[in-house]
Amino acid sequence: MVKAVFFDIDGTLVSFRTHSIPASAQLALDMLRQQGIRVFIASGRHLSAINNLGSNRFDGYVTINGGQTIIDGRVVDMHAMEADDVRGFARWVETESRMPCVFVHPDGMVMNRNNPDVDDLFELLHFPYPPIADLRLAARKPVLQIIAFFDAASEPAVMKHLPHCTATRWYPTFSDVVPQGISKTVGLDCIARHLHIDPSEMMAFGDGGNDIEMLRYAGTGVAMGNADDAVKAAADYVTTSVDDDGIMNALKHFGLIR
Repeated sequence: MVKAVFFDIDGTLVSFRTHSIPASAQLALDMLRQQGIRVFIASGRHLSAINNLGSNRFDGYVTINGGQTIIDGRVVDMHAMEADDVRGFARWVETESRMPCVFVHPDGMVMNRNNPDVDDLFELLHFPYPPIADLRLAARKPVLQIIAFFDAASEPAVMKHLPHCTATRWYPTFSDVVPQGISKTVGLDCIARHLHIDPSEMMAFGDGGNDIEMLRYAGTGVAMGNADDAVKAAADYVTTSVDDDGIMNALKHFGLIR
């Protein structure tokens, strides 16, 4: 019996085309709540950057790809990068690499510079631009995630400056860099323990590379029709796309709503 359903945001619950929740997905959320099934967000976004869910309220939020988990408005789990990694990376970026980066802190975000790749991503996500700051100064505060704009071929050279971190990618121009061992699964596991829910009683929806571990962890993992092939391969079921009633169709398929 499914007791909790977790939704990625961009490309899963929210359309890249409209920057909003499709009407069928909104109805599905309402129907889940009416049945007493808890609904959660599991996103790479910081809570302050979740700006596309309308007036919906959720039972909890796995944010920053598992870096911060919030239940009933309270932070219950948080994971920061090793300070030496962050300081060394910041020095390298600001003096040699000059790549655009966003540092994600517990209480907000800053970025060092933008370029066309940054503009393209932020337009795609309808994402607010963080304030500009020198990353060497930003590194003095805890950093939970780095959004770094480099392509897949450059990953080995970049990640040698962050030896205790891993990079996940769902878009070709950037990576979400988090501490080793951190993924959305960490947030789901935290919520499972707090609410005494077994992973077999969870369903998760996603479309990006940063959703793969979550889809494998949940008792039922659902990939959107617009997901990458690797995401679909990790899922128990592949539904239609976000713009083709994917959430509603999957929930009907599994009999959670009728």
